[in-house]
Formats: sequence, C-alpha cells, structure tokens
Amino acid sequence: MGESDPPRRLSVHQALGGGSVADVFLWRRWFGGSSVLVSAKMVWLLFERNGYNPLTFVANGLLLLVLILFFWAKSASLLNRPLPALPNLEISEKSITKVTNVLLQWINYALSIAQDITVNHNLKLFAQVSCGLYALYYIGGLFSFLTFAYIGIILLLSVPVFYDKCQDHVNDKLCVIHRFVQTQYKKIDDNILKKIPLPSSKAKKVQ
Repeated sequence: MGESDPPRRLSVHQALGGGSVADVFLWRRWFGGSSVLVSAKMVWLLFERNGYNPLTFVANGLLLLVLILFFWAKSASLLNRPLPALPNLEISEKSITKVTNVLLQWINYALSIAQDITVNHNLKLFAQVSCGLYALYYIGGLFSFLTFAYIGIILLLSVPVFYDKCQDHVNDKLCVIHRFVQTQYKKIDDNILKKIPLPSSKAKKVQ
C-alpha cells in the first residue's frame, strides 16, 4: 500500500462480532434495537423513577411465572391437554469454559498490572490506574448503578452506528486528541514523574 492510498475503513460490524448483536447495535435490525431501547427505558423508569425494588420485582415475576405454569399443568391434566413445553434449562459446559477463559484473561491482566506497579515500580502505570479509578469513583458518585447501566445501553445503541457513518471524520478528530494527550502526558512525565525518587532494585537486594 502506497503512502497516497487512503487508510482502510474499520468494519464496525466485524469489530462487534459480526452476528445478531452487531446488527442490533448498528440498527440493522430495527425491531431488535427498538426492543432493547424500549426495555431499557421501561426498566429505568420502573426502578429509578418509581422507586420499585428490583428484588421485589424479580420475586413477584418468578412467583407469577410459577403460578401460571402450575395452573397450566393442573388444567392440562384435568382437560387431557398436553403439558406446557418447557425448554431445557441448563448451561452447557462449553459456555462455562468460554466465560471462564475470558475471566481468566482479565484476572491475569489485572494481576500483571498490579505486579508492574508494586514490583517494577512503574510510576506511569500507577498514575494511569489512579486517574482511571478516580474517574470511575467520580462518575459513580454522580449516577446510580441503574442509571449508569441505562446510559451505557444508550451509548451502545448510538456510538457504534454514529462511528460507522462518520468514521473518517471521527478518526481525524481522535488523532488530534491523541496527539494533544500525548504532548500533555510527556510534559507531566518530564516535569513531575521523572523527578520522584524511587528505590532501586539493587538497594533492596543489598538490604
């Protein structure tokens, strides 16, 4: 590829997995996207605005489901009707293995970060982790968990399709922001982080 060739566009659909979930996020399935949006809105209004208890809601829903199935089965036996067809409610071993592998990767990644900070005295990584955790703490203080989850669903249903439509313009702006952040971080690194004395590993070995 030559220098004059335009950069390749990222396939947002493939980046999201290329399946039905990607179709919903990119609004290629209008019914699926609308259903997720309306359901999230109803759940948020029910729990956040009306103050309904989620545990009470789940308990009442399960109780109603059990009662319906019980009376359905009773009426079927009295009227010689077929019993309600229930799906096979079990989790496959393949699904458990897949989830476990993903969790294992994230746990090992977190442990590697902790080791890099504590053992290798990586001050840059320590500053990045501290800023990220403080940002999460600050954002968590502004919203409840349910509101935060609702905002996340809204972003998932809007940001991918917006990026897919305006990818070139967004990439240009992101490059400018990335260069600005790198410049500011280099200034902080040169003026502050490099001036903080850290104990060397040789001094620890001598002790």
